[in-house]
Amino acid sequence: MDQLLENFSPGLFAMQTVLMLLIIFILVKFAWKPIMDSIEAREEGITDALNSAEAARAEMASLKEGNERILAEARAERENMLKDAREMKANMINEATTEAQAKADQIIVNAQASIEAEKTAAIAAIQKEMAGLSISIAEKMVQRELSDKDAQLKLVDQMLDNAKLN
Repeated sequence: MDQLLENFSPGLFAMQTVLMLLIIFILVKFAWKPIMDSIEAREEGITDALNSAEAARAEMASLKEGNERILAEARAERENMLKDAREMKANMINEATTEAQAKADQIIVNAQASIEAEKTAAIAAIQKEMAGLSISIAEKMVQRELSDKDAQLKLVDQMLDNAKLN
């Protein structure tokens, strides 16, 4: 530092100062405005990019909210469809049960009618058989009565014993 002070020249200092001021004037006159314009343009570009990013973020949030709402609606619709399917299943089971019960009741009524018809037919057959037996007994009694009274009583007892066994 001592050496600088010893070699100091006021003319050189003045010339360097004038040159420095001339360079600053030229820079301010020709370079300062384009540099400032490019800096401002860059700032505006960054601001626009930030605003676009914020708008995109807001739109993404809106889309996400819309997707969640649509998903909730789809879930609710699925639940309604499942509920309807369960109700349809219950109705189908109830209808099938009712139909099966009606068919079973009809089968029982038909079976009872068939049993009653067979019972009536069996009674008619028994009555016919009894009538035939009665006629046969009456024939034999008439034939025996004409021949022997003791034999007729014996025959009636025999016929009654046979009738009870059959």
